[in-house]
Amino acid sequence: MQVVHSFARIAVTAAAFGAMALLPQFMMAQDYPVVGSQNTVTADPPVSRPHGKPCVVQLYSGVQFADFTPKTYSYAPPSECAGPWEKVVFTADFSVSAGVQYDRTAQVFLGHVNIYYGTTAEPGSTLAPAWHVERDLTDYSALFKSAQTGEVDLGNLVNSMYTGVITGSAALEFYPAQKGRDGAAQTADALYPLPNAAGGAATLSQTTDQLAETFTLPANVERAYLDVITQSQSNDEFWYTCVPNDVAGELQSCGNTGFREAEISVDGQPAGVAPVYPWIYTGGIDPFLWAPLPGVQTLNFVPYRVDLTPFAGLLSNGQPHTVAVSVFNADSYFLATATLLVFQDHDSAHVTGAVTANTIGAGPAPNVVENLQTDSSGDITGSVTVTSMREFHVSGYVKTSHGRVDTDVHQNVNFSNAESFIINATSYIQDITQKTTVDSRTITRSGDQIFATLQTYQYPLTLDISEVFASDGSLNLQTTATQEFKYDALEPFFASTVDNKVNSTDTLQFDSSFNLLGHTGQQSSQKYTYLDSRGNEYSCKLAAANSVLTSVSDGCPGQK
Repeated sequence: MQVVHSFARIAVTAAAFGAMALLPQFMMAQDYPVVGSQNTVTADPPVSRPHGKPCVVQLYSGVQFADFTPKTYSYAPPSECAGPWEKVVFTADFSVSAGVQYDRTAQVFLGHVNIYYGTTAEPGSTLAPAWHVERDLTDYSALFKSAQTGEVDLGNLVNSMYTGVITGSAALEFYPAQKGRDGAAQTADALYPLPNAAGGAATLSQTTDQLAETFTLPANVERAYLDVITQSQSNDEFWYTCVPNDVAGELQSCGNTGFREAEISVDGQPAGVAPVYPWIYTGGIDPFLWAPLPGVQTLNFVPYRVDLTPFAGLLSNGQPHTVAVSVFNADSYFLATATLLVFQDHDSAHVTGAVTANTIGAGPAPNVVENLQTDSSGDITGSVTVTSMREFHVSGYVKTSHGRVDTDVHQNVNFSNAESFIINATSYIQDITQKTTVDSRTITRSGDQIFATLQTYQYPLTLDISEVFASDGSLNLQTTATQEFKYDALEPFFASTVDNKVNSTDTLQFDSSFNLLGHTGQQSSQKYTYLDSRGNEYSCKLAAANSVLTSVSDGCPGQK
């Protein structure tokens, strides 16, 4: 991914930032955030673990990524921990050598199933960042029961200009279920990858492109879910800054509006929606914004789970079925990967059922409003907005060994992107306010029992970008960004809430030839909080200034 300011007149390469020396130090991966450090760090919590010692299987160790050849590894289940497992945790450690390098996309697969997806930190001329990531893979336990090969897709260009070499190691931790109690997690019985092939995530360059796979599933599917990741790249990397095609030229921006959305289908029938999170990578907009605190989930993407349970009866009919993912308004291009999780009725060899209602429709119908004025001198002021409001429900049933089970999934998916502009001879100002909200309600009826699950996702994003030219042609580019990921869940006997927020600001300084001179005013912070009804609580706040970590709150790893 190139470090690009796509909003207007300038392009800044990673080479320019590699020349900007930070403090002369080589950073190793740290267990805890350390005040005074420039190393990449987040306030994200580690995955919670059960008591007891895990069995650890090393997937790969010390692998260097200096080209675009996928790296393969071999996996075998831990013989001393045969399962069932109470918890399975993926861990990985990455570093990049000091020098010049872009941020890169990192994908780890096992048997073509994606088990990690994220992007990398960018180095400085004297800074070699190192970072640690974790993912709870307990739901994927069925994947780890057999020996198979895996693949790491982390393409990285290394030559005389781009010198940063990325190194990575990864492992799986298996926590056995405790004897004498039902400690094993209820996990999927089978997993099916999209794409079901080597080579990493699939490329979707336009709305009509699909990542599609056809599977013949077991005849006793009771529940089904699809974990989806759609990552913006190339022209779409800054999709939240894009505008309608008819004004893209005059606004010096990308097209297809500031709206993107992933669509899920089963056998060509709309089956679900997966909103696209506006991830910003460590080279995005202004790399100093994200040093040492990257954006929300930048290093470790969280998949969006689509409930396909209303289709369980259909999927169990013994016929092949095609599951597909597309991205509405994709404009060359998005990368997409997904995993179908199937839960079976263990006491029945065959279940029957059907989809009884589906009001999703063929696709979104976003509303675009343009309110722009151009005066006699060519100066432009005004705004463009795009909104999408969708309400739908999908219902279905299965006849199982324990009776008929009906599932109704009802969702409101609301999106808005409002961009205001001031463009003249001395300034280019673009302010963006984007909101994505999903309210999801799932009702399950089994006999005389009714269960309800409520989920709310919120993806707020604000970007204020101001380019101001001086009379000598020099330029100041100030960016202020606020990202947030909020998730609330209420289900039988359990409730939880997550809030992950990052604030960043910085001003770049260029001469009249667009050579980078320096930057000023860099400040950033991240606050991550988690709370649930079982008494688990986590709260960590980090702050940084001038690319150095300045404060760590109580509650962060390593603190009180």
